[in-house]
Amino acid sequence: MTKSQGLPDHFLVLGSPDATLETVGGKALNLARLARANFPIPPGFFIPTAVYREFVSHNDLSQPIAKALSEMAATSMDDLSAAAEAIQRRFRGASFPPGLAAALDDAWRWLGAVPVAVRSSATAEDLPGFSFAGQQDTYLNTLGGKALHKAVAACWVSLWTARAIGYRLRNGISQQNIALAVIVQAMVPSESSGVLFTANPLTGLRSETVIDATFGLGEALVGGHVEPDHYVVDMKNGSITHKFLGSKKVLIEAKSKGGVITRDIDAAKVQAIPDALIGRLAQIGAKIENLFHFPQDIEWAYAEGELHILQSRPITSLFPLPQGLPHEPLQVFLSFAAVQGVLDPLTPLGRDAVREIFTAGGRLFGIKATRDTQTAVYESGERLWINITALIRNSIGRRVVPAAFGLVEPGTLQAVEGIWNDQRLLPGKKTLSAEARGKILRILIPLAANILMNLAAPRRRRAKVIAHGEDTLHKIEARCAAIAGDRWQKLDQRADLLPDFGAEHFPQVFLLFVSVVAAGMASWNLLNKLAARAVEQEDDAAQLSMRDLALQVTRGMPYNPTTEMDLALWAIARHIGSEPASVRAFQNHPASELAALFLDGELPGGIQQDVREFMKDYGGRGLAEIDLGRTRWADDPTYIFETLASYLQITDENQAPDKVFAQGAESAQRAIGQIETAVRQTRLGWFKARLVRFFAGRARQLMGARENPKFFAVRVFWLIQQELLQSGREFVRAGELHQANDLFYLTTSELKSFAAQEERDWRPLIAARRQTNEREYLRRQIPRLLLSDGRAFYEGVSTIESSGKDLIGSPVSPGSVEGRVRVVLNPTQAGLIPGEILVCPGTDPSWTPLFLSAAGLVMEVGGMMTHGAVVAREYGIPAVVGVNQATRRLQTGQVVRVDGSSGQVVVLSGEQPVARGA
Repeated sequence: MTKSQGLPDHFLVLGSPDATLETVGGKALNLARLARANFPIPPGFFIPTAVYREFVSHNDLSQPIAKALSEMAATSMDDLSAAAEAIQRRFRGASFPPGLAAALDDAWRWLGAVPVAVRSSATAEDLPGFSFAGQQDTYLNTLGGKALHKAVAACWVSLWTARAIGYRLRNGISQQNIALAVIVQAMVPSESSGVLFTANPLTGLRSETVIDATFGLGEALVGGHVEPDHYVVDMKNGSITHKFLGSKKVLIEAKSKGGVITRDIDAAKVQAIPDALIGRLAQIGAKIENLFHFPQDIEWAYAEGELHILQSRPITSLFPLPQGLPHEPLQVFLSFAAVQGVLDPLTPLGRDAVREIFTAGGRLFGIKATRDTQTAVYESGERLWINITALIRNSIGRRVVPAAFGLVEPGTLQAVEGIWNDQRLLPGKKTLSAEARGKILRILIPLAANILMNLAAPRRRRAKVIAHGEDTLHKIEARCAAIAGDRWQKLDQRADLLPDFGAEHFPQVFLLFVSVVAAGMASWNLLNKLAARAVEQEDDAAQLSMRDLALQVTRGMPYNPTTEMDLALWAIARHIGSEPASVRAFQNHPASELAALFLDGELPGGIQQDVREFMKDYGGRGLAEIDLGRTRWADDPTYIFETLASYLQITDENQAPDKVFAQGAESAQRAIGQIETAVRQTRLGWFKARLVRFFAGRARQLMGARENPKFFAVRVFWLIQQELLQSGREFVRAGELHQANDLFYLTTSELKSFAAQEERDWRPLIAARRQTNEREYLRRQIPRLLLSDGRAFYEGVSTIESSGKDLIGSPVSPGSVEGRVRVVLNPTQAGLIPGEILVCPGTDPSWTPLFLSAAGLVMEVGGMMTHGAVVAREYGIPAVVGVNQATRRLQTGQVVRVDGSSGQVVVLSGEQPVARGA
């Protein structure tokens, strides 16, 4: 039915153009789109949200709802249940507004006075990223006016069940102004029914359609009462590639006088639907997916030779693919988030900035792509993905990938190994083209020359490279100081800062910084090989011990700006401890108040000056600092004061970070001596011993510079961010923006367009992007590897040896320690007590001040050379990284043993922790 003659004005027909998210809710809106596209939808009508609001107003329910929610002190089940019961009690005592019952009776007769299914449709339902599946209620085979009245009222009440309130709370969805529409459709007396996924919900593979089917009504399947048949269809050729017949022991069917009945059946050997219907379903599913432009979760029913679509919602569990990317040819994307240890979404301008850096780096190889035409970095889920397809499909790249990933992200390496032999990814030819060789040599020759100079004179060269970086920063500062004009002209100049830096300065700065890091890494790798060969004929224990000695060489590493930052904070904490007024300030004020006092210049004693000096060097750092749009410590120093408060709890001199760091440096020298002794026992030992000393010395002089490129980039970003915030404040004062950081929700090109006063709806665009970005913060799992066919690989390091409660990962910092777990998802809300085991998703340098208090480290992402691993080794903290879902599998308060030599994390239930191992 597409016309509304005879349907009361209160209601809308299914295909009504007036059906919007606000008027009919998410589920109904999808049905309306299906109806308008002429899919086989059972006839019916919508009871819009306006009717629900009229019902609430008529019964004065707004105040009781608000009161019950305000009295809900926490999100525990008891609190949720109490709030839900208070609201539902008021709903149950409510009555329909005048005329509504009669209108509903007329609508039912308009539909033919047939049995109907009554379903809920909330305004915060079936949204991108939120399915709300099963949160509100459905009533099947409703027959008669009174039963329909009762079902509609029950649907409205279901908006306020404990599970619905809790779902909205967990997902950050406002409880204010939410409303619920009701869908009334002719009941389908299903012979068979089920669900259809237009992409494999387990693997993400977009070319597979998955169908679950059972006999009778779909309530048995959706409610989890029956083991259904399971069919998989390859949509590339339409063939059924997998078929499993479930037991189907339960049948739910409609009763003649209304309601449903459940009975037991024996249908394990009978296919719920024939192959021809499986194929037909798959084809309809593909058309529905094409309508919504995203894989769909579809409920369907089959009766009397007719197929009916009951509802369709997005498969929200799938990780989105880069927009416009074809499934074939197969492309492979590495998570930039996993490599950087920053799993949060990035702002649009932050993503643009990283693309700009990649584009500038490409110029070193003679690649002339622009930020918008480059094909190395893609966007998906508000995060960045590096296209590594060319590396995997190249014979030389296949030798590079295992070594590089083994150091940076072993969990991703295991995922890559799973697709290594896919025919679509095998190398097309054995060697590089002449053009490719020329591009590589273009950078390898100057890089090799700089590496050799670094090895020859490490101190002088390191100082020269850092000085070059400082000089570049001064040039950018001078450029910023010269910005002038009205607010539009200044924004136009500020929008050019990053692209011009990429074009004018980045290639040379990058080459110099990388040459220092490469020289340090090469020295350590050669030292490691010398050490390993000295014991290659001995048992596993001797080899493991030697590997630990090589790792110990990196303890107490000098010249690392991140380590220097952490120790500078410790020095401030010691100064605070020596001033009674400062100690009282920390005793009497939480970190947020201390931060506010600092920004107002009102901290007592010497704290104000100490922190001010600290901010001159490190104020541009912060959580997810690689994102140009994220807040810096200089703007919100709360985390700094939380860290200082934590340091003040360290009273044992043996745990003092500066002392621990110095002890690490001493143990590194002992390790070098032990390696030297071991190699002397081998053939040409005197010569190898000299090589050990040479490479160990170069490693300790240069490896600390591994953090310098990131530190430099962050300071560049900080300069540019400060300028853009200044522009933002100017536009806020002029009433053209809501917040100063609104500009970070535009791309670089859009900044230029905005500065040129191009006529666009800028405020709604920025608001929509904020909402999308904020929603992505709720995503708990990010794939390590993403394929263009939809497959997503989440798991970290795994091995058949890991079982039960124990976890396994990649060992990156030797030693063993037992302690209580502290799961931390955000360093600004850490609450870490000295001596606890820090368990977190990943880390960037903003996390490392916590390392001075932690006894051990467990991360979900990372490898030997990621930030967390490097700093953990320098502090002598046993660390294991790449542990799959560590923040979910471990709980705060558990006692665990972290073995940074073997990669094992052993849960010691109820056992007391013992002293930290070496």
